[in-house]
Amino acid sequence: MLGAVGRAFRTPDLRNKLLFTLGIIVLFRLGSFIPSPGIDYAQVQECVASPQLTQGAFGMINLFSGGALLQLSIFALGIMPYITASIITQLLRVVIPRFEALHKEGASGQAKLTQYTRYMTLGLAVLNATTLVSTVRTGALFGNVAGCQDLIMNDSWWGIGVIIMTMTAGTGLIMWLGEQITERGVGNGMSLLIFTSIAAGFPSSFGNILNSQGIDIFLLVILVGLVIVCLVVFVEQSQRRIPVQYAKRMVGRRMFGGTSTYIPIKVNQAGVIPVIFSSSVLYLPSLLSQFGDPEDQWVQWIGTYFTQGDHPIYMVSYFLLTIFFTFFYVAITFNPEEVADNMKRYGGFIPGIRAGRPTEQYLSYVLTRITLPGSLYLGCVALIPLVALVLINANQDFPFGGTSLLIIVGVGLETVKQINSQMQQRHYEGLLR
Repeated sequence: MLGAVGRAFRTPDLRNKLLFTLGIIVLFRLGSFIPSPGIDYAQVQECVASPQLTQGAFGMINLFSGGALLQLSIFALGIMPYITASIITQLLRVVIPRFEALHKEGASGQAKLTQYTRYMTLGLAVLNATTLVSTVRTGALFGNVAGCQDLIMNDSWWGIGVIIMTMTAGTGLIMWLGEQITERGVGNGMSLLIFTSIAAGFPSSFGNILNSQGIDIFLLVILVGLVIVCLVVFVEQSQRRIPVQYAKRMVGRRMFGGTSTYIPIKVNQAGVIPVIFSSSVLYLPSLLSQFGDPEDQWVQWIGTYFTQGDHPIYMVSYFLLTIFFTFFYVAITFNPEEVADNMKRYGGFIPGIRAGRPTEQYLSYVLTRITLPGSLYLGCVALIPLVALVLINANQDFPFGGTSLLIIVGVGLETVKQINSQMQQRHYEGLLR
């Protein structure tokens, strides 16, 4: 393994790409610790270290920002506005014909959709930054912990505007850094930045488990984590391959077609998106309750069932929502009718299945059958941190589970594949033998 890494760095072109990627990652992590202007940084550090802190509705954003959200840094919003804008752009293809037409235009249409995503990212960043500043002023960001209400030194409209503009500019810079990695580095830039943010919290999570639970529980968590990672890698690599045969056809004096290929349908076709959707939906009640009167009955009910995540009602809701959003997202992103039409247009067919409508029905049947175990798998993975909360009281510290594990494994596998393919082009030998 070390020899393979050495070969990668001895290749000038690949070495430059790897060093460029590592440099961008270092800049990204550095920006996560630079405080926004007008923020009482010393007081923020005390609030972050407070044992009474509960991240609540901001846990997902803080996870994707690598802890920058609670630090109120210039990169406090992280990559979440871009992720949200990308998901919205994908969903709008279903309801806006113009977006679907751009998607089918090829490279030019994709460039236009990317531009729309950038504009939407900046708009969402302004909205998120305004919401974040409002929660900081009310003290809701740190769960109304004493001494965490007056964190903004300049509470005038100008001071607040500077903070909002700084955080919005930070999101734009993160988006640019991710695109630079994609163009000039190795791997998908946005995914690698998310990977970096999540992986940055692993050392502190392991340290907290070791200090609070002891060496026995710590070793047990490591062992269970390795088993879970192996199972997730196995499922993420699993796919159903539907064979496709292309008929021979004459174009002028040349013969085309006659080849065999397959349509790969992954068990986890939706990726990590359903877990993000489910977490966001379940965070909404907790977020709304922070703006209500603690004495109200509905606020107390939400605090009992939908805040900590250790109640069976919360777990069942999380599991069912993950299954629902898995089917929903797969139905939007994979269109059997479009795939069947493309196959028919180019003379392709599934052996034993007639082209056209029968092919569409067969693809829908296979997709439904393969999505069911995939949705159950995502639901179980999403529940791992909640089960850890009940068993060892380590929800915030348990690194192996839910969104973090899916992203770490998925991005890691994809990046290793890209490095492996580039090394095979030059040395006829990949990164892993």
